[in-house]
Amino acid sequence: MFAQSPVPTKGKFSVTSASGKHNIGKISFSSNADANNAETSNEASSAYELTNKSNLFITVSLKRTLTSYLQQLAPALSIDSLSKVGNYQFSFYVDGKLIYQSNLLPGAPIARQQQTLLSWNKPLIDNEHEGAWWSQSAWNRFMVNGGNNALTEGRHLFKLELRSYVKTPKIKVGEVIATGELSMLVKRKPFVDLTSVTLSEVKPYDGFEVSADTFDQDKIKELKANVEASVFKHITSIIVIKNGELLIEEYFNGANRDSLHDVRSVGKSFASTLTGIAIHDGHLKSVQQQLDEFYKLKPFEHYTSGKDSVTLKSLLTMSSAFDGDDDDPNSSGNEELMYPTNNWLKFALDLPLNSNKYNGQWHYFTVGVMLLGNVLNAAVPGGLDNYAEQKLFRPLGIANYRWQYTPEHVVSTAGGIRMNSLDFAKYGQLYQNKGRWGNQQLITQDWADQSFTKHKEIPGRKNEYYGYLFWNKTYHSEGKSYETYYCSGNGGNKIFMFKDQPLVIVITATAYGNGYAHSQADQIVEQYLLPAIF
Repeated sequence: MFAQSPVPTKGKFSVTSASGKHNIGKISFSSNADANNAETSNEASSAYELTNKSNLFITVSLKRTLTSYLQQLAPALSIDSLSKVGNYQFSFYVDGKLIYQSNLLPGAPIARQQQTLLSWNKPLIDNEHEGAWWSQSAWNRFMVNGGNNALTEGRHLFKLELRSYVKTPKIKVGEVIATGELSMLVKRKPFVDLTSVTLSEVKPYDGFEVSADTFDQDKIKELKANVEASVFKHITSIIVIKNGELLIEEYFNGANRDSLHDVRSVGKSFASTLTGIAIHDGHLKSVQQQLDEFYKLKPFEHYTSGKDSVTLKSLLTMSSAFDGDDDDPNSSGNEELMYPTNNWLKFALDLPLNSNKYNGQWHYFTVGVMLLGNVLNAAVPGGLDNYAEQKLFRPLGIANYRWQYTPEHVVSTAGGIRMNSLDFAKYGQLYQNKGRWGNQQLITQDWADQSFTKHKEIPGRKNEYYGYLFWNKTYHSEGKSYETYYCSGNGGNKIFMFKDQPLVIVITATAYGNGYAHSQADQIVEQYLLPAIF
């Protein structure tokens, strides 16, 4: 383990393995996946530098298996049952203060590992393989929930404790089963020499002329330097359109103007757009249409008359009574349960309703948006793929894009459409233009206005709302407020369309599954882009 001597400003750090009887109940730290092969040297100093690009692995040595500790907490349960109700509790300390505790969800590590492993090595930080392990998720939650603020620049003492816990249904937590401390020198704020940073030349693109407007170039240089130094991680592009013209265009991490970006749930908003077009064209009557107009629901599981009356509007606003919530891992309609099945439509229509829990309230429900896409696919001529090409993408001049498809070979409106950043900016600008592109009204102004209406308040998020598959929030920058509707996808992918400013911002990123992904996009907009532009 790292010794607790003062942290030096230079030099390597030394590591000892947690394997062996003398290390039972201990956690050791390493900069690579194998603590036994970590760097050691006679000149090495017992310290660790936490930068934006450093990795951190832990090796844990236990006296007994996790299952054995869980048995002490719930002796009446079978061994197989324990892995379904219990797991590790991580406790993160900085300078002697408890910052965050995280109860890992049952299931990872898997039951066999819980029952057999006495020693294991896993990453807390692995920049080359982010989001691959449950240990990384625990670290990311710690950083989002106080760790970022606690680990300020300079010297700190970090401590990690592991306990066992069960939830049956009350949570019961055991004693500490492993612990380790690490002296850190935090160096996450890079020195930025603005004279060495060059902004990319902006060139015209189909649909966008180059803006002649000025902006604070030093602020954008500082942003670019921070992205390149991984202060903001896995950003692939930042685009700014002002007054319908291209103002800022930067690419990172190997991306370029032609790269197709996987923006995940940003694609949900396209389902809203195509619903509006289909209603205008007469293929759908209105958002008040009910599911029983499209499906014979009685043959599906958990049928009640309530399913018949689920409206398209409730799917557009994520407020249906279907028992589905992606933020609840125990929800029967969680999207992760749908993906492995071979019939997503059946999965959706088999779901029970829970009118007591969901009585018009907003709940994040990917399966419902997939279901909306299925309705559209059957309603429009030639299927949704062809309809979107004819009615939306071709008029926008978007030729290079990729849909994902359901197992039934229907366009997946759950998310995942890919196109380049400037084409995503076209989509955002279409809404800034109230549905007009060039001399064509692609979506009615009324539909654009309905989509950008605060239909539902988002629980637990102050002053944030939901329209027709668009989010709403207000940023605050240098004493001014900036309301925006936006598309949002896993990894920190965003298309922002500002209400009172002629501004569209696109951010693409690949920080999939990481807790910082969305908050860093907020920082980029609030602390850099808005101050630089206005």
